[in-house]
Amino acid sequence: MEYQVVVAGAGPVGLWLAGELRRAGIAVAVVEPLTERDPRSRALTVHPRTLETFASRGVHEPFVREGVPLPGGHFGVLESRLDFHRLPSPFPYTLALPQERTEALLERQALDLGADILRGRAVTGFAETPDHVAVHLTGGQGPRTLRAAYLVGCDGSRSTVRTTAGIDHPGTPATVFGWLADVRLDRPPAPGFSRFGPRGTLMVVPLPGGIHRMVGITPRDLTTTWPGELTREEVHANVTTMAGTDFGMGEPVWLSRFGNATRLAARYRKGRVLLAGDAAHQHFPAGGVGMNVGIQDAANLGWKLAATLNGRAPDSLLDTYHAERHPVGADLTETSRAQVALMTAFTPEGLSLRGLLARLITTLPDLNDRLAAKVGSLDVSYPPADPRAHPLVGTRAPDLNLGGTTLFALLRVDRHLLLDLTPGGRLGRLARPGLHVHSGAAGLPPGEWTGVRAALVRPDGHVAWAGADEEDAALAEGVTVTLADTHRP
Repeated sequence: MEYQVVVAGAGPVGLWLAGELRRAGIAVAVVEPLTERDPRSRALTVHPRTLETFASRGVHEPFVREGVPLPGGHFGVLESRLDFHRLPSPFPYTLALPQERTEALLERQALDLGADILRGRAVTGFAETPDHVAVHLTGGQGPRTLRAAYLVGCDGSRSTVRTTAGIDHPGTPATVFGWLADVRLDRPPAPGFSRFGPRGTLMVVPLPGGIHRMVGITPRDLTTTWPGELTREEVHANVTTMAGTDFGMGEPVWLSRFGNATRLAARYRKGRVLLAGDAAHQHFPAGGVGMNVGIQDAANLGWKLAATLNGRAPDSLLDTYHAERHPVGADLTETSRAQVALMTAFTPEGLSLRGLLARLITTLPDLNDRLAAKVGSLDVSYPPADPRAHPLVGTRAPDLNLGGTTLFALLRVDRHLLLDLTPGGRLGRLARPGLHVHSGAAGLPPGEWTGVRAALVRPDGHVAWAGADEEDAALAEGVTVTLADTHRP
């Protein structure tokens, strides 16, 4: 075969997946219709769990260096912003970084790792056989067909891959149309500006290069009818009405509308075809979570594809991708709908509800922490198949201090990590290809980690197994059983 995996779409999701596959030695091609990256940035934020994912491959520093750390985020544009400082992460903030730069950094990584990125080419269809998938392309020098073991659709909400595969995409149509304008302002407001009231919702966000993004919804935008192309005059009128000023608005460099149509693919896998990112879940861009959830899709899928293709796991491991990530997509669509309800609560009753929730976020730290963890994707857990499993199984492993190194520094896409916390490191003998054993003391956080003597961590940073039994034989048996059944979390 020409490639082991073909990825449709060179957005952040497809590029991160390509990088992960190349780190595991998998031959991969990324097919992208655009000949150059889109300079317009739909996504602006990188959330804590995404930065943790980058850190687990040692590539986070360029993002942190270029981005602007913000102390929190918002939920439904409530007046009380979420405080991220309390999050149990080495990245307790939202990183403001335009999608164009995120894509540029991820593309450079993928290319340096040896991925082929075929720009100016579009997937038009495919034909699947028992042992491969033939992916048909157009563009470039003419039609071409690539043969691969698997095809992954990271090609957006209008996914050709999903449509051709015949995967249902149920959901609800748009009932609200938000708008955005990237524009230069002579008198910009202070960072973090937002305004909400009976006249609408407005946020103003600074971007690199002296540009500001204005994002809003007015009561007129609550409609099922497409309002037409956005104009400067409409933006000027909306902003002036809500803020009492146009902030010295110049000519926009980009105007766009976006709806709240919400859909979730019925299946994330169908044979040799898989979906990730917007191809799997479409929703209103509330809180900037879409790109981040898509990258987490790729983090979950990448190591499973690599283990399958490298012969270390059965093909059935790929079925767990849908089992684990589809519920995350369902939660994403539900949370996005809830935020839309808050962002369009223009009635007196709606304003009262918003005020109540804002006060609760301020006065109840646990509510703040839970919402912040949800927005930052730190609360994602994959329920274990065995109800008797240790409470840590399926949860995200924190960046434990392991005496001279950290957990994130030890993670690799092509191996599990066994933390051996037994006296004298008695489990070192279990090391083998696909399993790295790290023995040594750890600064374990309080709670469910208390008393843990060994933990097996998956390449995506989720706990596969944990044991507190002091008996060396019992611990070794638990690890061995888990490795023999790698398709279980």
